[in-house]
Amino acid sequence: MSAPTRKRRRLTICAITASAALVAIPASAAPGGGGSPFGPRVLGQLAAERAQSVATFAPSLKGEGGDGDGDGGNEADEIAEGADQYAEARTSPGVVAPGAYGAAWQSLSKLPSSKGSWRNVTDLPYNSDDPRYRDIDSNSSGGSGNVTGRMAAMAADDDGYVYAGSAGGGVWRSRSGGGHWRPISDRLPAQSTGALALDKAGRLWLGTGEATTNADAYLGSGVYVLTHPHHGTFSSRARVGGDELESTTVRQLRFGGDKVWAATSKGVWSHSTKTLKGAWKLEFAPNPEFLPGGSEAADPNAPYKNIANDIAIDPKNPNKVVLAVGWRSGDDYNGFYTKGAGGTWTRITSGLGDLPADADGVGSVTFARSADGSRYYAIDESPEQLNTNPDSGLEGFYVSKSGSPTGPWTKIADYKGLSASGSALTSSGFMPGVQAWYNQFLTVDPSDPQHVYAGLEEVYESKDGGGTWSTVGPYWNFGFSCWGIDPAKQTGDCDQTTHSDQHSVAIGRYHGKSFVYVGNDGGVYKRPLNGRQDASGHATDWASLNDGTIDTLQYYSVGIGKDLDHGGVLVTGGLQDNGQSVLRGDDRVMGSNFGGDGGDTLTDPANGCNTAEEYVFLSIQVTQNCAVNDGSWLDDASKATSFNVAPADNTTNEARFIAPLAADAKSPSTWIAGGRHVWVQTHGYAIRKGDEWTSVYDLGAGHTATAVAASGGKVYAAWCGPCNNQGFARGISVGNADGTGWHDITLPVDGTVPNRYLSGFAIDPKNADHVFLTVNGFSRQWTEGPGAGVGHVFESRDGGTTWKDISRNFPDVPADSTVITPNGGLAVGTDLGVVYRAPGRTTWQRVGDLPAVAVLQLKLGPDGTTLYAATHGRGIYSIRVRDCG
Repeated sequence: MSAPTRKRRRLTICAITASAALVAIPASAAPGGGGSPFGPRVLGQLAAERAQSVATFAPSLKGEGGDGDGDGGNEADEIAEGADQYAEARTSPGVVAPGAYGAAWQSLSKLPSSKGSWRNVTDLPYNSDDPRYRDIDSNSSGGSGNVTGRMAAMAADDDGYVYAGSAGGGVWRSRSGGGHWRPISDRLPAQSTGALALDKAGRLWLGTGEATTNADAYLGSGVYVLTHPHHGTFSSRARVGGDELESTTVRQLRFGGDKVWAATSKGVWSHSTKTLKGAWKLEFAPNPEFLPGGSEAADPNAPYKNIANDIAIDPKNPNKVVLAVGWRSGDDYNGFYTKGAGGTWTRITSGLGDLPADADGVGSVTFARSADGSRYYAIDESPEQLNTNPDSGLEGFYVSKSGSPTGPWTKIADYKGLSASGSALTSSGFMPGVQAWYNQFLTVDPSDPQHVYAGLEEVYESKDGGGTWSTVGPYWNFGFSCWGIDPAKQTGDCDQTTHSDQHSVAIGRYHGKSFVYVGNDGGVYKRPLNGRQDASGHATDWASLNDGTIDTLQYYSVGIGKDLDHGGVLVTGGLQDNGQSVLRGDDRVMGSNFGGDGGDTLTDPANGCNTAEEYVFLSIQVTQNCAVNDGSWLDDASKATSFNVAPADNTTNEARFIAPLAADAKSPSTWIAGGRHVWVQTHGYAIRKGDEWTSVYDLGAGHTATAVAASGGKVYAAWCGPCNNQGFARGISVGNADGTGWHDITLPVDGTVPNRYLSGFAIDPKNADHVFLTVNGFSRQWTEGPGAGVGHVFESRDGGTTWKDISRNFPDVPADSTVITPNGGLAVGTDLGVVYRAPGRTTWQRVGDLPAVAVLQLKLGPDGTTLYAATHGRGIYSIRVRDCG
């Protein structure tokens, strides 16, 4: 069989989370980044390098110099842009003050609740290598096996208990060495995990707020302790200290003496481990004037000015501490700090050995200490590398053989050496550490100070203290000689690997055997601590622990249609870094028919196998058989059953990272897509080429669509541009699908419709002039920006000419999506759950008891009796419409 022509490389998005609340802010606000956290990149050069790096298997690779998304191959720019855009929706037109989400959660919790309960639709295994779906745009056979959402933190003990902290779906516990998971943090007001750690007494400490500085990371509500983690669940009553760490991220929790130390987005803090009472102590903030309450707290750069990454404590003297501090894209304060003789924190400028002491060489840092105290290890990401080297941002791996965090440190690996260690990332443009700002973990075997596991995009292992390394968990198996697309095998003759993009690690024991557990963008995996490797150094014994009992899938969208082949309904949805899931009516395992990041979704209500899926920037693929394929397209291109049908704004980069896509409610073959232009095509799922789209309206230079909807040929399109807090502007354009009657709505300057991100429309099926609008972000109570206004839900009865605020008791929380139910009710998905206004009522109530998770899209099932919610962290849920009110 010929070499595979995989069309997708998974894409990860990133941006620093704001001090505002559980939400990101644009990376372009970061200092030292030249308007982008990645610094200058030569577009043409990078495109050529990345095309070459995957030439053996991807001449048309999406996001890597291929034809799929028109980005010219500059994945770094894609990542930054995705970061900006997710953040813009929640923060523009200004900076959001701390406490916004906490207040919103309290308000939501006080609403009356509906009588009905949500049903988890996706609580079953999701097989990314499902052999049914090996079409041209799938990543099936890559070797990741069963997956779930991003896992930001891990902890494990010697009694078989494993704890997994997800990016947006809370903390989960296994009592059987992994698998058979149960959530244990659903009662907390924040479901975003930054750190998990077990102390000597066996208590489980949780730092909320994911600190990977990526766009869909949410801030937290502080640090909590679970005294009996084998049996209990986290409670808000067990929060450590006061509100000092609200609206922060927590990257690490470290213990020394009778103290716990927290590396946060607001500096380094400490607290006694003997009592949970009393305030946290701010140990060090390099720029305290940018902290909340400081003179520069409102500055757009404030969230970047006090970032702490890790704390190293001398095993021989718990009062000797080294802080790794700095923004991963570079700032003057970046560096390592320790207390001087006068008791003040000072930067270490010499004596570190190979470990950089200059600000340009110190970015994101992770420490790990051997159990016997004889060695310290470190990973260092370099802002200078990040901003100038298209291959990698990794400065290196290091060891302090004295066991002291002050060194001297010796370099034991760089990205070129790791690339030669059996890595799947071997060529220019995408080598180990290219995302070292996002992917890092490090741990040492408790019984052997020279046995080390490290995580970047891949998992690496050294058994000789860093002298040699093996890539035990390669990025994927495509490109290796053992790979094969044969549906009778998971990944040809290759062994299973982990999902890529590593974030967390733990070592524990179960039934007397030691295991290493890794958390990444695909969930949780384990292998024996001293496992087997093949001749290439790849592990042969990885096991996915994503058995379906842990559902932390991060959906952007959901689609539902009848399953004509198997009965019932087919449910599909687009996911962060886990492609597109497809669940047939009789499935016991979900499959993945498209790879990469899944954006918006269209599904034919009459036939769910008619599906359109958006990758990024309006890169749209369509299939009319669910993309069922045995891989025969490798030898015969005519046997591909999915097709790239992107409109022209995809190739010109004039569409948002997750761009809006909709079908006319009364004419399902008429589709609307939004970039700079409003695009219409009338061939439905029979479309085969991108040139079948027609531009019916130009929203204007610099404007990009944020929401589109159509009914009976009438089209509404919301836009922003500029979309960040530098001159933020938004508007609505209305016209007909045939290109006639287009005009811009003059939104009132009195704030009737706030100057914030317009996120969704719902059109009355009986009257296309009657339309509802949802508005993202926070009101002027929390947002420091011109025209932030108040309200989140608005109604027009004259085609958008005039609007009325119908928010009433609606919580002040970002609103993401809305649908009109067949009985005339109105359901709205928010960043903290779903609210509903019953027909004939003017006030809102909470729907069910979802945890504090973002609901990015709502859709009705084919018969209108069931409401589906795409959550960004807890999978897809459904509820009967009659139970919403």
